[in-house]
Amino acid sequence: MAKIIGGLGTSHVPSIGAALDKGLRDTPDWKPFFDGYEAGKQWMREAKPDIAVVIFNDHGNSFFLDRVPTFAVGVAETYQPVDEGWGPRSIPAFEGAADFSWHFVDRLVERHFDPLVCREIEVDHGLQVPMELFFGRPARWPVKVLPIWVNTIQYPIPTPQRCWEMGKVLREAIESWPGDERVVILGTGGLSHQLQGARAGFINQAADRAWLDGIAANPEHYRAMSREDYVEQFGSEGAELIMWLVMRAAMNEQVNLIHKHYHAPASMTGAGMVVLENAA
Repeated sequence: MAKIIGGLGTSHVPSIGAALDKGLRDTPDWKPFFDGYEAGKQWMREAKPDIAVVIFNDHGNSFFLDRVPTFAVGVAETYQPVDEGWGPRSIPAFEGAADFSWHFVDRLVERHFDPLVCREIEVDHGLQVPMELFFGRPARWPVKVLPIWVNTIQYPIPTPQRCWEMGKVLREAIESWPGDERVVILGTGGLSHQLQGARAGFINQAADRAWLDGIAANPEHYRAMSREDYVEQFGSEGAELIMWLVMRAAMNEQVNLIHKHYHAPASMTGAGMVVLENAA
């Protein structure tokens, strides 16, 4: 069977990709943020996964408000990076883990999920940025990807509990896959931020720092929170953090927190990452 070798949580702020494109990685504003990811990149080099499962949300690029699936799964052979308005980016296309993706879709349906199945779709910064943060800018990505989209844009978004349940199905799919691939799971989004309304610019650094420890040691606390709790503590866009629960639920009950990093603000966002490994 395939094996989960790690679970990673990370922000996917679009300005991160723009900073890389513009050569701003080592400027005073960005260097502390990017330096904090070096340990995660080194972990990824040593771990050598074959498949990266990336849980993220589209930002009005491949889906818009006229059609918003609660959950979508890609089964394509290739995913092109979408142009988000700044022009095509000089990063390679992402090779899909198509056979494994179909296996995951089938397991979801068996467990009474009804995902939108995407045979052809482009991917935005929600997937692009996490891949760049952990794999750099390779000529070719060293892993195949399974993309999972979660609606965190248009109400009603899924509950934290439902995201947790999806993570359990993801683990089942990995453990029942007959191949021997090494799988890393990336839960993306957040940390705290709100981009509109009376609280535009809101960042909750205390809640962010508690999250980076708690997602490893006490995920039940975050699983039990309501959607309204997420908006209150992390901001309307910070509710993206429910996507980390998919990753965490696929891991063992006990995990080791290998690396963590926090930086605020990255644009108008609290940003950072964790690297988790299953405890024995």
